[in-house]
Amino acid sequence: MSRKTGFLFHELYMWHDTGQAALWYPSGLKVQPGEHAENAETKRRMRNVMEVAGILDELVDVRAKPVSEEDILRVHTADYLAGIKEMSAGRGGDAGEATPFGHGSYEIACLSAGGTVAMVDAAIAGTVDNGYALVRPPGHHAEPDIGKGFCIFSNIGIAIQHARAKHGIKRVAVVDWDVHHGNGTERIFYEDPDMLSISIHQDNWFPVDSGHIHQTGEGAGKGANINVPLPPGSGRNAYVGTFERVVAPALRRFKPELIIIASGFDGSIYDPLGRMMVTSTAYRRMTQILLELADELTGDKLIMSHEGGYSAAYVPYCGLAVMEELSGITSSIADPFAEIVDGSGGHQLYAHQDDIITKAAALAEAVPAG
Repeated sequence: MSRKTGFLFHELYMWHDTGQAALWYPSGLKVQPGEHAENAETKRRMRNVMEVAGILDELVDVRAKPVSEEDILRVHTADYLAGIKEMSAGRGGDAGEATPFGHGSYEIACLSAGGTVAMVDAAIAGTVDNGYALVRPPGHHAEPDIGKGFCIFSNIGIAIQHARAKHGIKRVAVVDWDVHHGNGTERIFYEDPDMLSISIHQDNWFPVDSGHIHQTGEGAGKGANINVPLPPGSGRNAYVGTFERVVAPALRRFKPELIIIASGFDGSIYDPLGRMMVTSTAYRRMTQILLELADELTGDKLIMSHEGGYSAAYVPYCGLAVMEELSGITSSIADPFAEIVDGSGGHQLYAHQDDIITKAAALAEAVPAG
């Protein structure tokens, strides 16, 4: 089935400068300078494989515009915004915790958030059925008053508040499949009963001591936050099982008007910043489940905003599998790693993984009903 699928990318995203590091640790007298894990290459290669595969020309081109200060201040504090602007106007700095950036990254971060906003606008207007915003820098770790984990502004948070202010959207669900906990999204909406946040992540990975299963929201938002902290080494059956037993029932109970995916591919089997075993086949199946839910609940309104993913070799094929499912287009390129990674051990559902999913499934039954 062919769909109107939007795709958004901007070359300026690739110019965001995270400096030199060893993975993420800044270089210095004890750390030889090298390439920062959050660099442009994985994003550029994902876009490029889509072009080579013949899928890019079949997608709806959605263009980004920078968000305004008004948009940012619906989510972030004035002091935080002012600090980012000041550092960006100079030689750059760090947004707070492991979030280095160079000169001009404020403008690029505004365009990144604007990309997610533009894709949400397109879905609400009916210009697209669904869409993927391949934005950078990422956003799901950014909290109102501090940047974390390579994230300056909350791209998804800003887009949600924009949709509410400009379009009257009320109930939104965010499903975060990045390997790291979506702490920023959680903190922004922790007391909001009209924003369902589901984060599926590696247990106690980043941020440390974050994303626990007992953290389910506070006040009016109690029950609208679900964390699924899967054990390291979780593979296909653990992730797909989580979507079938937790994500689907929670979304059906909540009845969102819009579904947004925090799409990080660092849960993949080859990622250097995660210890999970997700393959392109699993990302494909999770996307199929989400499409079925979007068709049932939102009139196809399903948006993906790019987050992490640090294997330059493998991210492109995970992304291509997702784009094929979103669009209904079969491309000319198959995942060259599939035979090895899908045939490897560890994809079965183990008892300690099943235990976490079972506990999270009980939380799905307590989500505020729509």
